[in-house]
Amino acid sequence: MGTPRRFSRCLSWKRILCICFVPLILSGFAPRVKDKVGLIYANAQLQPAPYSMFNWSHLTPLTLKDRSVGLETESRVGSKPYFTLGGHKFLIFGGSIHYFRVPREYWRDRLLKLKACGFNTLTTYVPWNLHEPERGKFDFSGNLDLEAFVLMAAEIGLWVILRPGPYICSEIDLGGLPSWLLQDPKMILRTTYKGFVEAVDKYFDYLISRVVPLQYHRGGPVIAVQVENEYGSFAKDKDYMPYVQKFSQQALLERGIVELLMTSDDTENVLKGHIKGVLATINMNTFEKSAFKQLSLLQSNKPIMIMEFWVGWFDTWGGEHMVGNPEDVVETVSKFITSEISFNVYMFHGGTNFGFMNGATYFGIHRAVVTSYDYDAVLTEAGDYTEKYFKLRRLFRSVLAVPLPPLPKLTPKAEYPSVKPSLYLPLWDVLQYLNEPVISNTPVNMENLPINSGNGQSYGFVLYETSICSGGSLHANVQDTAQVFLNEISIGLLDDHTKKLNIAKIKKCQLLRILVENQGRVNFSWKIQDQRKGLTGSVTINNVPLKGFVIYSLEMTMSFFERLRFAPWRPVTESYLGPAFYLGTLKVNSSPKDTFLSLLTWNSGFAFINGRNLGRYSIIGPQETLYLPGAWLHPEDNEIILFEKRKSGSYIQTTNEPML
Repeated sequence: MGTPRRFSRCLSWKRILCICFVPLILSGFAPRVKDKVGLIYANAQLQPAPYSMFNWSHLTPLTLKDRSVGLETESRVGSKPYFTLGGHKFLIFGGSIHYFRVPREYWRDRLLKLKACGFNTLTTYVPWNLHEPERGKFDFSGNLDLEAFVLMAAEIGLWVILRPGPYICSEIDLGGLPSWLLQDPKMILRTTYKGFVEAVDKYFDYLISRVVPLQYHRGGPVIAVQVENEYGSFAKDKDYMPYVQKFSQQALLERGIVELLMTSDDTENVLKGHIKGVLATINMNTFEKSAFKQLSLLQSNKPIMIMEFWVGWFDTWGGEHMVGNPEDVVETVSKFITSEISFNVYMFHGGTNFGFMNGATYFGIHRAVVTSYDYDAVLTEAGDYTEKYFKLRRLFRSVLAVPLPPLPKLTPKAEYPSVKPSLYLPLWDVLQYLNEPVISNTPVNMENLPINSGNGQSYGFVLYETSICSGGSLHANVQDTAQVFLNEISIGLLDDHTKKLNIAKIKKCQLLRILVENQGRVNFSWKIQDQRKGLTGSVTINNVPLKGFVIYSLEMTMSFFERLRFAPWRPVTESYLGPAFYLGTLKVNSSPKDTFLSLLTWNSGFAFINGRNLGRYSIIGPQETLYLPGAWLHPEDNEIILFEKRKSGSYIQTTNEPML
């Protein structure tokens, strides 16, 4: 990608203007001059020309030895409020990377690219649902090793702002809340409901004990911690924010958090989401003076921090691919800098919703977030540079006194030979390799299935079977979509809007099968209260409730695929209709590289490589390829399995470029 012309055509008088006046502007000593210079910039349609201003070379996690004074706010007469770090004036250039969306093998590459672009701070969410998949069972290993990620950032020279929730939104399932909370029929999430706050307390007992040693004052890189997340746009419980204020004292401070605390809200709801004594930050996608009105009413004596500057957006299945304008991004960041506003780019690198991680939106209809969390971010889903990256890097280079690190090399990509699955296994042949089914007189929703040590099922599919001896009008509440079968013959589809299906007259009793897919729980709004999946409520034919269900859980874990090795796979001879697993071998060379699966002849399902769930694919788009990290490939042969819901396709192809 070329260097943007708007930066390269800076005439000498403009350079003089920047060198003479911009230091005064950024120091807050020339408010009148600032307005004039801003007007000149606007009229000339120029970004700030190159100049050396900020020197934070002595303010990095490895060089700053005296940790007695952390990130603080300061306000003096005659200047704008500002942050200090170690007693020195500091502007946060933040970028978001979510460790849980990036293969651990690529963490260093992404962090080095963040540093090389000119950022000084990493921000990341912490997903409760992934770290505590079952009550009291915590997972901080492998791709969820939070401490390793934070310490790696420090090693590279980045400070860290941690956003531990407990609710994080982030387009992740249920906004990062664990699904086992929904086992309680009276549960009201993000309120002072006893069952919710008790679960949060227990989680934070464990989480914060791991975070405390990572803090700035303990020699680590964490300079600030966010409290809750975007509660102003939720704000359903008048007692919750006082609880959160107490929570910030007890759950964070009393557990050993000593760094600066922050909240994060959109510009219109910051008054509803703030906490007394905690720095309020705001989220936005463009620079508008009116957007700061409520924040200035709240804390005019505090520096402004944009916790989320949205440089792109996420996609949902069946929707359009969302993109942002690189020129608008760099123009907005330039305005942040000249206005002495700290900011965090969301996302610097989005990564991937591997497995069943994705959340969903609900605006009258349930729409699942796609597998790719590319977000049209500064780095692509696969970690490649973008026009936004080069534009931002040029801007940062023009305002930093110290040269930027060299650009890390691109992660190589490859296109491998097509794979034609040689074996398949209909879902009905797989049932014997699943864990013992649940026997119940009535349907049980996914979260309340008595499995996983009483924690229910979080993700995947559930198959409900019962015998029927007559046809008629079938009625069922399904979340989110369901395929309905008589024995092995498909007879229709149900979803959260289509609840009825006519079953033709049958001559003898047959097996009614309802395969329900959880497509991702809503991650935003009050709708999170209503996210129990599977069959919710009774199933009737002609208003007569059906009884006697056999319920199979299809979580599709690695152990499940290990058991499938012993199943009687059938040779693929012709097209098959219905849900089935398809097995093939992806052949690579001795040095596996990143690639993208192209499944254009397939309908809808999930792809697994060597037992790892790459995520959902669907014919409805917009996403057409699945990112396959080379780090997850073995030299030579790799087992690839598709769980296809509808009908078999032909080839599984790869490409060295994504189609989003």
